[in-house]
Amino acid sequence: MAEKKTDRRTEKTRRALRDALASFLVDKELRKITVQEIADKADVNRGTFYKHYLDVYDLYDQMEAEVLVELGQIILGEEDPGGKDALRRLIDYIDNNHQIFMMIFSPNNTGVLRDKFNKLVVGLYHQVRSEKHNITIMNKELEYMSSYHSCGCIAMIEKWVRGNFVESKDFIIKTIIERDTVNEKYMNERFGKK
Repeated sequence: MAEKKTDRRTEKTRRALRDALASFLVDKELRKITVQEIADKADVNRGTFYKHYLDVYDLYDQMEAEVLVELGQIILGEEDPGGKDALRRLIDYIDNNHQIFMMIFSPNNTGVLRDKFNKLVVGLYHQVRSEKHNITIMNKELEYMSSYHSCGCIAMIEKWVRGNFVESKDFIIKTIIERDTVNEKYMNERFGKK
């Protein structure tokens, strides 16, 4: 039983450190952020920081890897990865990780994690549509449609995040689904249903 408390406490500390770094990355370059600043913001001491991470770059690398894995699990964990349930889980995840997504879409960020997020979404959409419409993954029109659709979806999410999550999750989901419906109608007319 004590082990579960330790795991929860450890996870809480790691999340606080991750959120602290993400909050600094909204306005500051990674190389200008210190361990002490992160520890202070997370309300832990430097020693606690070093129990979990080697330095600020190690924290960033691990945070990036965790976010990408979690996003992949959310999106691919559904029977219909491009469907409404997957979208709802994605939007819920973003809503539960405000600081990280504020950092991802910050104009001051390096853009590395944002680029990886974009590639994940574009690649997933491309794969799902290829399978759904029985089109070769190498189809150029599908590649362009995947990029167009996914980047539009990401642009809506970015606007929501940079607007400080003012609109409701349901509004964002409804808006994206409405665009998906138009795109899916085109895909069905162009390539037919599988």
